[in-house]
Amino acid sequence: MSTDQRFSTRRSFLANSAFGVGAVALAQLLREEGLLADPGKLVPENHPLSLAPRPPHFAPRANAMISLFMHGGPSHVDLFDPKEELTRKHGTDYEGEVGFSFVNRASKKLFGSPWKFAKHGESGTEVSSLLPHIADCVDDLCVIRSMHTGHNGHEVSIRFFHGGIPAQTGRPTLGSWLVYGLGSESRELPAYMVLSDPGGHPVDGPVNWSSGFMPPLYQGTVLRPEEPRILNLDPPPKLKGSLQEQNLAFLDRLNRGHLARHPGEADLESRIQSFELAARMQVAAKEALDVSREPRSIQKLYGLDDDATRDYGTRCLIARRLVERGVRFVQIFLGGQPWDNHGGIQSGLPAICRRTDKPSAALVKDLKQRGLLDTTLVHWGGEIGRLPVVEGALDANAGRDHNGQGFTIWMAGGGVKPGMTFGATDEVGHRAVENVVTPNDFQATVLHLFGLDHDRLAYQSSGRAQRLIDGREARVVREILDSA
Repeated sequence: MSTDQRFSTRRSFLANSAFGVGAVALAQLLREEGLLADPGKLVPENHPLSLAPRPPHFAPRANAMISLFMHGGPSHVDLFDPKEELTRKHGTDYEGEVGFSFVNRASKKLFGSPWKFAKHGESGTEVSSLLPHIADCVDDLCVIRSMHTGHNGHEVSIRFFHGGIPAQTGRPTLGSWLVYGLGSESRELPAYMVLSDPGGHPVDGPVNWSSGFMPPLYQGTVLRPEEPRILNLDPPPKLKGSLQEQNLAFLDRLNRGHLARHPGEADLESRIQSFELAARMQVAAKEALDVSREPRSIQKLYGLDDDATRDYGTRCLIARRLVERGVRFVQIFLGGQPWDNHGGIQSGLPAICRRTDKPSAALVKDLKQRGLLDTTLVHWGGEIGRLPVVEGALDANAGRDHNGQGFTIWMAGGGVKPGMTFGATDEVGHRAVENVVTPNDFQATVLHLFGLDHDRLAYQSSGRAQRLIDGREARVVREILDSA
């Protein structure tokens, strides 16, 4: 044995014992800090970067979802949550604590709803006179009156609903998680599609459909609000046919060669798959987006014959045509935040209801008559609600400030129990007090309906397995699930 082998410094001894003394010390420190990995909990690997269909964790009830997101905070006490006590105490001071967003217009005067409520359907669900068409299909809806974000701001609550954590950007949205977890049922259309509004993007813009730390393959594909909804879908006449096929094949060889030299480049892989999808979309997308193929009776059902409902009705009809063709997740947004009725609610609220009520109800009715509602989950709702007290004065320009403490959404189809109301706010509609549902509960329930366990669905990023809910408290709201 040489001298170098028989003798060593203390430093070299410790360095050569990396899996001995040093490892023991490190393990002890990690255990004391609660950072040592549990060998029984294997860190999941990311799914392959692909939109190929993937099996769920367990048998699903839903295979597609359409989200009718109502930016701005629809006033639940004027639409879905009647409060006799609020009406009785109209004009008196509210005795509870209120968090105001606009302190300069703050008031504690209770503001009873100017609109009447009535029971509808066999379920007897009470709905405002502002929503006659949604009232006509309440027996297919599950109305959740106990939503709670705990935040009154728009962006913080939007990001909570879409990305799982309040206020935080850079996270994949619910649609991205569904597509990542399950892939697509269509090879010719994007798995996640966003139908934008002629009035522009909604509040928070592309954050609403971002894939965050996931590859861009899983983000929402935005359709233009007007024709042509997809630009450059058709190649120039001189490039059509075999010449285009040769060009695309050559481009694919170049891309594949570059990828082989730079393996693991998620953006490059996503772009290659996007090019391939774009080529397949040339025929399929044009057909799917052409609502003129629908019978006149269906076009009328969605309100395409009325200026007030034509735009939103067209997008709701397109959404149905997309899920019918295998698109996994469709979101329909409104420009800005038209439900944000800080003032003039007595004119502003009826206007946005007229625009969206008939098309929203038509979507549910049409899916049902086609046998698609059983497997298509429909969601309607905003990020917050409105306060039961008036903003400003109790006059013709009265409005309501933000309220994330208690508000209403509804869901239909996809395994949700129909014809029911769930949860409750207090006597004036300020706070959720019974069967409180958070955005994380909503997300866990949606994933469950698609056959996905929110604790098991993970994506490796920044050195750890990240999840939609990401360790926050959440539950599957089993009370609203249809046992049939």
